[in-house]
Amino acid sequence: MVLAAMVVTALILVNAIYVGAEFAAVSVRHSRVRQLASAGNRLAAWLLPVLQSPAELDRYIAACQVGITLSSMVLGAYAQATIGVWLAPHLSRFGEVDAGTAGSLASVAVLLVLTVAQVVFAELVPKSLALQYPTQSALATLLPMAASRWLYRPFISALNGTAMVLLRMVGADTHGHRHIHSPGEISLLIAESRDGGVLEADEHQRLQRALRLNFRQVRQLMVPRLRVRALDVAMPAAEAIEQAAHSQFSRLPVYRGTIDNVIGVLRTKDIAAWVARQGDRPVALESLVRPLPSVHASVQIDRVLKLMRERRAHMAIVVDEFGGTAGLVTLEDVLSELLGVVGDEFTAGDAGAEQVGTRQWRVPGAMPLDDLTLLLGKSWDTEAATVGGLVVESLGQLPTAGERTEIDGFTFVIEQVAGRAVGMVLITTPEPSSEQGEANA
Repeated sequence: MVLAAMVVTALILVNAIYVGAEFAAVSVRHSRVRQLASAGNRLAAWLLPVLQSPAELDRYIAACQVGITLSSMVLGAYAQATIGVWLAPHLSRFGEVDAGTAGSLASVAVLLVLTVAQVVFAELVPKSLALQYPTQSALATLLPMAASRWLYRPFISALNGTAMVLLRMVGADTHGHRHIHSPGEISLLIAESRDGGVLEADEHQRLQRALRLNFRQVRQLMVPRLRVRALDVAMPAAEAIEQAAHSQFSRLPVYRGTIDNVIGVLRTKDIAAWVARQGDRPVALESLVRPLPSVHASVQIDRVLKLMRERRAHMAIVVDEFGGTAGLVTLEDVLSELLGVVGDEFTAGDAGAEQVGTRQWRVPGAMPLDDLTLLLGKSWDTEAATVGGLVVESLGQLPTAGERTEIDGFTFVIEQVAGRAVGMVLITTPEPSSEQGEANA
């Protein structure tokens, strides 16, 4: 009986190894294994080709599954043939039942005990360890898996071939196992890394901004029309040169008649070059204007970046649905979205969010709502792109300083109005519920 118990324990351990190897193989990071292989780890160098080849990884997983199935079948048959046979007479004497009934009861008892033991020790425990320590688990199970892959080759070929035929029949993908994560899953992984202390708060914010960049529209990043500084092509060249010289920008859009008809961009470098070559000789402003691409306000940022690279342009005019000028987008605007606004010797960085109390934040009205979501952990169902737009949408009228509105439990107080736009807002977050307070305590 002692020998039977030892064999059963060994079979459960074998099953656990296969389960751990399977989960570790599909969750281990390729970059980490590649790093270990470069550092001279032989097991990592042996494992890396398996992970990099979808076909090899598919055979590796198939070997795990064959091993799990065979070890489970052998475990059940052996336990019934040994422990079940040993237990039946004891049940017969104890319960005064006939031999047939005692045998059936022994089989059921062995099945229940083995099922619980296998689920806990051969499934849940190795799965948790493999997911928590994927690299260590993958390397620790590599040697037994290498032997299993060689031993199970006929089964793997036959079973994989059958599976591929069935997958093709139903039109499913047959390219094997691949490590593919959706943007939502990547966002969760980044958040888990922050919560685990691997990423600092600013690193987490930059990664989240980069992840959402391709899903944002130009209208969410552009400089709005009212803040665009432009030149009229009909103005005297001397006046245009004077304005460009005193401007904080190195490129200025040029329009004809109205800013809705932008014809190009004037670079201060071109003006300086003309003055250096020609001195006081008159010049037609239009002769210095360079082409400027236009994009629709609803276009995604990644497409705008592609257009700028193709046109070798540093800015683009943003056009609204009526064909008018909605604003201006530059490469600096895109970089600011990733890294935050950085001032230079000509411009000061825009004011950011400032915590002024336990539950209070002072934020600029121009702050993108996505940034406010990252800051407060709350998203709003709205068409507005900025905090100021959200407040005006809630008020239903042009803002005035001192106005207050409540949105989903958050209180917004307008502290400053710039022109007809919200300049600065004081936000008070809701009080934590009693359940949250008890949980935090």
